Amino acid sequence: MLSPACAFLAQATAIRPEPTTDMLVVFGVVVLALVLFLTERLPVDVTAILLIVVLVVLEPWTGVDPVTGISGFANEATITVLAMLILSGGISRTGLVQELGRRMAAFAGDSLRKQLFATVAATSPVSGFLNNTPVVALMVPVVTDVANRGETSPSKLLIPLSYASQMGGMLTLIGTSTNILASDVSARLGSQYPELHRFSMFEFTKLGLVVVLVGSLYLIFVGHYLLPERVPPRADYLEAYDVGDYVADLAVVPGSPIAGGTVRDATAMLGPEVDIVQVLHGGTRSIAPRQATALREGDVLVVRTNRDAITTLEDATGFELVGGPNAMATLPTDEETGVLTEVVVSLDSRLVGERLDPERFREEFNAAVLGLRSHGELVAERIVGKRLGVGDTLLVQAPPDTLDRLARRDDLIVAREPPRPDYRANKAPIAVAIMVVVVAVAALELYPILIAALAGVVAMVVTGVLEPNELYDAVEWDIIFLLAGVIPLGIALEESGGAAYLAWLVVQSAGFLPTLVVLWLFYILTGLLTEVISNNASVVLLLPVAAAAASGIGANPFAFVLAVTFAASTAFLGPIGYQTNLFVYGPGGYRFGDYVRIGAPLQLILSLVTVVGIALIWGV
Repeated sequence: MLSPACAFLAQATAIRPEPTTDMLVVFGVVVLALVLFLTERLPVDVTAILLIVVLVVLEPWTGVDPVTGISGFANEATITVLAMLILSGGISRTGLVQELGRRMAAFAGDSLRKQLFATVAATSPVSGFLNNTPVVALMVPVVTDVANRGETSPSKLLIPLSYASQMGGMLTLIGTSTNILASDVSARLGSQYPELHRFSMFEFTKLGLVVVLVGSLYLIFVGHYLLPERVPPRADYLEAYDVGDYVADLAVVPGSPIAGGTVRDATAMLGPEVDIVQVLHGGTRSIAPRQATALREGDVLVVRTNRDAITTLEDATGFELVGGPNAMATLPTDEETGVLTEVVVSLDSRLVGERLDPERFREEFNAAVLGLRSHGELVAERIVGKRLGVGDTLLVQAPPDTLDRLARRDDLIVAREPPRPDYRANKAPIAVAIMVVVVAVAALELYPILIAALAGVVAMVVTGVLEPNELYDAVEWDIIFLLAGVIPLGIALEESGGAAYLAWLVVQSAGFLPTLVVLWLFYILTGLLTEVISNNASVVLLLPVAAAAASGIGANPFAFVLAVTFAASTAFLGPIGYQTNLFVYGPGGYRFGDYVRIGAPLQLILSLVTVVGIALIWGV
């Protein structure tokens, strides 16, 4: 029996398909998903699990039984993305990406255009074979250091870094999780539309090269004029975060009840709003002191708090306020004493959704929190208890050896390179060889990409590129859960006839337009939708609609599938639409409008280039 979508398209008439109860229920679930993704009231992975539960509970209308509901976890796209993330993690452990970035940038000097060229040239090709999300995470400190050495504002380079990674992701099937998911959906729709099939490794590389070339020329010669210098070269972090207004010195006076106690005791006495970031004892200075650090008479505590709490410190029993706000000499930032740096909350960080507890952060990460930017805005007053989200940026001070450990943590992206990076450089040739074999096996279609990638994971462990316990750290689990949640939603949209109904609406409203214009409208619609929800979710929701609409107007469904795929993987209008945009939000000091200013012209240019390229290569 034909599905509602098939029946509608088989008729190929203008008869309006009546909306059914099943369609309305599925549309309701889609609206729920959009609202949750847009408002971020729940973490992405929790939203995905909720969608599975809702779809299964509403099985009489959605057609999603428990087996179908959890099918996303066993889906080929999900497992392939998981394996590719692990392979990318293996490459990152060797330091190969960072070394490539440093070498490409070595010749740049103080020339902005050379720095932009180095950023784009080092990022785009790599992003075609490694997942672009970890590539940007690895390149943020490299590019920031390149900017600082060349007396260039990092704001001029970090958004181009993110955009270059997205464009590079369109060079191959494995460049981004969106491509892999789109390939799986296209294969599933192939039973209805003969033109559709699973993407090959280099299916759209020719078009991807054009996109990278055009986009790179824009970023190098035009885009930087549209980006303001939000962060000055070699920025004074303390000034940028207004730290001086919230730091004070407290001396432990003779006879103080805290003498002989610990930092933990002092914290309990001073209150939760006061965080002890340093302890001066004689000629030594303890950065991010542990709770068990002993205190003696004459010790000086450097504390970070809010303005209201600072005024109350004058009356603190057993302490004397010896250095108030703006006493910046009390907070040295030399490499020997304590390194200042920004750290960005990563996509799969355990800190996402947690309230900031500087005391617990100091114990876990051995770093003191001095400032916070949330959604690009400076949180000047109360940072204690502030709920953290992906892309939030913390200003921290840590001992030099701690920076190495922070850089290896998956919870945080360090915005400067550690002084003594610990990479497995001797394993780089092996890691590259494994990736080459994986790509070759998939490209030659000896085995499916899923099998090749899983074999590559095993090879990474056997050869020592990755330790077994590092497999789980390399996976961005929220992406995996997101894929598992939206895949059954896409199935419900197809099986209920909802995709066919939406396609009919498109045909009725835009069917009188030339096919090329309708194709362009789908590109624009996908790009806008991706800005408010996940790129993977937009692909799952729009691919069936695009294919049905193409068939309804007698166009090539594969052309429409490619337009949606390219648009979903290149989100330039804001920090929310794509993970890499979030990673550079804080370190670049950007505002939301900065993305629109440079991204809107790029989005428009690439929409025209992509649509025309699809028409010329595959036809419409």
